[in-house]
Amino acid sequence: MMEIFENNRERIITGFALLGAVLLIGIIDNFFLMWLVLGLVYIIAFKEALELFKIEDESLYLYAIGVWLLAGIYPHASDIFLLMVVAYAGAIAYNKDLEWKNFLPFIYPTAGMLFILGLYGSYGVLSLLWLLVLVAMTDVGAYVFGKNFGKTQFCETSPNKTLEGVFGGVAVATLSGMFVGLLLTNFLTALIISFLVASSSIFGDLYESYLKRAADVKDSGDILPGHGGILDRIDGYLFASIVMLVLLRGLT
Repeated sequence: MMEIFENNRERIITGFALLGAVLLIGIIDNFFLMWLVLGLVYIIAFKEALELFKIEDESLYLYAIGVWLLAGIYPHASDIFLLMVVAYAGAIAYNKDLEWKNFLPFIYPTAGMLFILGLYGSYGVLSLLWLLVLVAMTDVGAYVFGKNFGKTQFCETSPNKTLEGVFGGVAVATLSGMFVGLLLTNFLTALIISFLVASSSIFGDLYESYLKRAADVKDSGDILPGHGGILDRIDGYLFASIVMLVLLRGLT
């Protein structure tokens, strides 16, 4: 046990610090504080995304800040993403010099961050706890099952992922997340949402692996000792939050 700690000291300390910060913010349960913290996470993630997409237009930061300011006062933060798509499509039709490539950071990570804020605004801090448990347990379950039973490669994008690890992670997350979901909805709905959200978090992680391979980098950044960048920690949430909010709206 001590050997494991020594070999992963930075990662473990950073992980506990992040967990403590998340729990404290959840206990305080204040919209302005949540918006502020998520906004800080978003801007750092946006910067990392610009680097992964190899976009050098720094003026995009101003639009990202504007989007988040609007999300703080608009009642349905997730709807802002749809407005952004329409606005940018119109801008491209008007100005032929604009490129769709510059819109990529407003899809990833912007959409996921807006949906996380939208989850909190519509369903409260329990929905974020549910999301946290699902994504975290998917990661933990995938690691444990992959380490002990993994033999079959899941896909070429992330060679270290195994089919056994993926199935194990989704199963563990579905069962554990379902109990949190019961605080918000009925058994069947909690089970369905837990399964689909856990599954989507796998592909959130996979998508970031794809971006890093395309950019030929190991991590999205180095702001978190032992963990890499912000995107390295929230990749699963960026897909999972969208699926969860859509399903909560449609099934509850």
